[in-house]
Amino acid sequence: MAEKLGKIEKPEAKDFTSKRKLYLIPLIFSGKEAPPEYVEKFNLYWQQVGEHIANLEAKIGRVSHIYHESIILAGEDGLKAIEKLSPASCHVAREKCQSGAVFEATENKELANESMDWERFLLMGFISQKVADMVSHFYVEALKKRYEHVTRRIDETLKADEAGVLFIREGHMVQFPQDIEVFSVAPPALDEIHRWQRERLATEKKDES
Repeated sequence: MAEKLGKIEKPEAKDFTSKRKLYLIPLIFSGKEAPPEYVEKFNLYWQQVGEHIANLEAKIGRVSHIYHESIILAGEDGLKAIEKLSPASCHVAREKCQSGAVFEATENKELANESMDWERFLLMGFISQKVADMVSHFYVEALKKRYEHVTRRIDETLKADEAGVLFIREGHMVQFPQDIEVFSVAPPALDEIHRWQRERLATEKKDES
């Protein structure tokens, strides 16, 4: 069970020094057409993420490894790939790498592509419930294998006493090794983004009715 950190508590350093630590960062995106009020919350979110990671490093452990969903490359090549996918998380990751953290290849290309292909099929919609159930089953199985690979990569590279950061979408299916202490970073701006999304969806539904 991940420990959710809206506000960074003050854990005793001795409680965590002998453990592997993982700081879990929800991936939040913003498109070019995003409304200004969302962009403001989005920018605040990533500012707060950086602050929370810094607090965790000061109290629990400096980041040694960076992991990022959808990225199959390591080092500078991985950072360049993130920059195209998510400039905001790339900025945070690059700062940590400049301080000595290692950027790890997190995903397996074939497994990631397979799960994304099945997801695209699901978004198309189906007339037949049987076909929908079948595609849904294949999607879940592919996603399970994909995230099992992510778990193995973290388990293989994150050593005793080290701390890592994982950038990943909310609702993921990653099961972390039991000896890794997981801290879910949830800055106040994340709640504001969720609230904005709910209100926007409610408004759109009201306009349609």
